[in-house]
Amino acid sequence: MEARHSALCVEEAEDTLNELRTALEKAGITLPSLRLDPASLAREAPCPLVELGRCSMETARRLAAVIR
Repeated sequence: MEARHSALCVEEAEDTLNELRTALEKAGITLPSLRLDPASLAREAPCPLVELGRCSMETARRLAAVIR
């Protein structure tokens, strides 16, 4: 049961990551390092973390403006 739960969490995390990437792209923002955190993929629970990664100052400003 735990292995299935882990696989479902990874699938959900990938779906969420794709939703975030799409929303950011629609706002004209690209986070080149956006991915699932590899270290959190290795554990059983909780679900994997999304790593937003590094970005330029301009991207950070644009992201802040969109969030506001």
